[in-house]
Amino acid sequence: MRTITMAASSPTLTSLNLPHRNPNRWAAVNMMRASASVKGGIVSSSDGVKLTEGVGNLPKLVLTSPHGSEADIYLFGACLTSWKTANGKDLLFVRPDAVFNGQKPISGGIPHCFPQFGPGKIQQHGFARNVDWSIVESESVEDKPTVTFELKDSPYSRSMWDFSFHALYKVILDSTSLSTELTVKNTDDKPFSFSTALHTYFRASVTGAAVTGLKGCKTLNKDPDPTNPLEGVEERDVVTFPGFVDCVYLDAPNELILENGLGDKILIKNTNWSDAVLWNPRLQMEACYKDFVCVENAQIKDVQLEPDQSWTATQLLSIA
Repeated sequence: MRTITMAASSPTLTSLNLPHRNPNRWAAVNMMRASASVKGGIVSSSDGVKLTEGVGNLPKLVLTSPHGSEADIYLFGACLTSWKTANGKDLLFVRPDAVFNGQKPISGGIPHCFPQFGPGKIQQHGFARNVDWSIVESESVEDKPTVTFELKDSPYSRSMWDFSFHALYKVILDSTSLSTELTVKNTDDKPFSFSTALHTYFRASVTGAAVTGLKGCKTLNKDPDPTNPLEGVEERDVVTFPGFVDCVYLDAPNELILENGLGDKILIKNTNWSDAVLWNPRLQMEACYKDFVCVENAQIKDVQLEPDQSWTATQLLSIA
């Protein structure tokens, strides 16, 4: 066993493990942490996974492919904040007003919405984006760095959603793609239901951004009144972002194409994400709305899980 200790001034000790599939290869990381911060040092892995200190002293993992692509994932919220291809171009976007303090969700990248999408009985978009996730495994398969995070119920989650659950989130980096797999298991003795989404922010020029593949979908358009969405059907072959956009596409296809207006064409494929959401806040975020669009895989209708049942959905982002 290889153990690397990271020094810090904080008095609280938390152990993070980076287990590998090969039982003889473990990297155990002992870190002094307070408010999810890492002090002084990094942990390297031959699997292309490195644990380091990110913005606001929050711990993050850097995945590096031998082909030159790279991805950053913060343990806080298991939030992917960067996906760079071999040319160094970042295809994700983090808002300039994003806060990295371990107290508020990270605004940008790919935040989790769970166990609630949007407003509702608990906090906006649920609690999964507002808590630390744990690392349960790192490996490399065919030169693809892979890491798996987990989230379980806690007193904090139970204070607003009183169920026992186990969520696993796997991230796989390839030369020209980034894939994720989210699994939610009911570990309670009673059924529960949830909605969820990957609130993906893509770097874009909003005037040139366009999404194809949504024609014929039933829509819930939250413009002009988010509290009373207008039902309709998408009639456009190519959907653009000419103004404020906040629209749910029900029973969306499992393959969309985003042209980001910056010269990139991104294929967005999924399994078991039933819906899609397009969002750009326009003048609500005047400082940055021109620089991103959100194209989100979502599960708007509640998923019902009996005890011991699980639900899994995957997303694959790739350069088309």
